[in-house]
This record gives sequence, C-alpha cells and structure tokens, in this order.
Amino acid sequence: MADAPRDLTDAELRDSEPEEPPHVSLAPSEHPKSEGDLVWRVRGIVKTIRPHQWVKNVFVLAPVVFAKEIFDPLLLWRAGAAFLAFCLLAGAVYTMNDLADVEADRQHPVKRFRPIASGRVPIGAARVLAVVLVTGALAGSALRSWQFFAAAAAYFALNVAYSFKLKHIAYLDVGCIAAGFVLRVMGGGFATQISVSHYLLVCTALLALFLGFGKRRHELAVAALGGSGKTRAALESYTARGIDVALTVTALATIATYVAYTLDPRTQEFFKTRWLWPSTAFVVLGVWRFLHLVRSRPRAESPTQEMLKDGPFVGIVLLWVVLVMWVVYHLRPG
Repeated sequence: MADAPRDLTDAELRDSEPEEPPHVSLAPSEHPKSEGDLVWRVRGIVKTIRPHQWVKNVFVLAPVVFAKEIFDPLLLWRAGAAFLAFCLLAGAVYTMNDLADVEADRQHPVKRFRPIASGRVPIGAARVLAVVLVTGALAGSALRSWQFFAAAAAYFALNVAYSFKLKHIAYLDVGCIAAGFVLRVMGGGFATQISVSHYLLVCTALLALFLGFGKRRHELAVAALGGSGKTRAALESYTARGIDVALTVTALATIATYVAYTLDPRTQEFFKTRWLWPSTAFVVLGVWRFLHLVRSRPRAESPTQEMLKDGPFVGIVLLWVVLVMWVVYHLRPG
C-alpha cells in the first residue's frame, strides 16, 4: 500500500494570461553578480521545476514494492522510467502554475522570490520549458504502453483542469490533488504490468486528501496572521473548523484502511507473514507529526515542503520503510 505526498500538489494556474512581471527586488542571497549570468538563470529554471517536490512521484514505485518485485531489474527500470515521466510532467505543471500565478506571487511575502515572478526566468523561456517537458514526458509514455500513456495524459489533463478551474472550488480542489496521487500509483502499475490492489488505491487517496487538507489549514493560518492574504480563491470557502473536521476524518480513515490492509488474510497470505501490522505505529506517528507541522509553523511556505526538511518526520518515514521492507522481503515465520 503505501504510500505518501499535492504538493499532493501541485499545479495552480490563474484564469488570466500572465504578463511580463515588473522588476521585483530580490533578497540579498538572490542577487547574482550579473543580471545576465547564465548559470544564475539556469539555476532559476531548476528551481522553477521544483525537483525537491518530485519525491511525491515515488508513489509510482508503490506497485513494485508491494508486489515483492523491487529486486527485479527489468521492473525497476520500467518503474524508474515511469517515475521520470511523472517528474517531467510535474515540472511542466509547476512552470505553468508560476506563469499564470505570477501576479499573485508578486504580492506574496515568500513566493515573490520565485524565479518567474522575480524576473530571473524570462516568461518566454518558461513557456518553452513547459512545452518541452510535456512533449518529452508524453512521448516517452506512449513508447511504454497505451495504458501508461493514458494515465500520464490524464494526470496532466487533471492538473490543467485543476489549475484553470477546479482549484477555485473548495474541497473539490483537494479531491483533484488526491486523484493525481492515485493516477501516479495506477501509472506505476501500468508501466510495470503489475495489478494494483484496491487497498493501495484507497489508502493513497485518503493519505493525499489528508495532506491536501493540511496544506489548506496551513494557508488559513497564514491568512489569519496577515502574512499573504487569501490569494487562493477556494480558500474563501474554507473554514478552520471545516478543515479540522476533514483532517480528523481523513487521518482516521487512512489509519483504519492501513490497519485493515495489514490484517487482511489475503495480505498475510501474499507476504507469508502476519507481522505487517506493527508498521501501523509509524503511520500514526507520521500523521501526528504532520499535524504538528501544520499548526506550529504557520510562516513556512508549505507544510508538505516543511515535512521533507523535518528531521523527526523524515526519521518516522525511514523507520516505516525499513520495517515494511524487512517484513515484506525478509521476515519468514518458521
């Protein structure tokens, strides 16, 4: 099953065509030696496609892991190619997002330093970058199989629809984020020709919903502090109480689904062990730590980004991975 994140997430485009942004002063650390410095601009392009967010695409590898095929070189190669395709699409979506949100980003205390909003990456170059990334990813997907191409294309189309329209609809916007994670898992299954269990899909969807609502809760906290204002249209329709309820429901549902998976006789028969259920402890700890980050760091740009830099959270995830790998691949009761 497996699972983890919108910024589950990931793309957010404005309805109007963005214009060339005026000059925005950069933080001292952002100033290059020369405004025309090529290396500085290339680094800006890398920052725009957000490689640090590509970790969410590890969901593509979930079918291989839980099918006990992680040591099969051919399947790993196919899964790796699928991972790369989704990374390229994610990079394109982030670029399109920054292009369309350039005006709003210039008003944000943190996002105004993004490469496109600050003028570090020219508008024209960003548009070419998005086209190249999408073309390369979909062309490569088509070479794998039509099912994988369909999953990748659906992922991209969903993000575009989300960016232009669906992100403005409260709760549906988070649902779109969750659907993106489910498509990642399905894409991994299609790329490796591994059947994906219903448990894996449901748990992925619930976890992504949980992370998405956590991000919205964080944005409400930022708005309440007067740090950025409610720049996201759908945020006006959210309430702190409503999101807290959604967080509680999705957190409990995620944990319950995971427990049901570990205790399912078919799961125990497939892995030839009954000892997957103790890994639930790390799922509970991970959920708790994410909620802590949402509530204790309101001035961070994103809680999903913060969790990747948070030592305790990363440690919890690593311990979960180690335990699951040991149980799935090595533990065999006598």
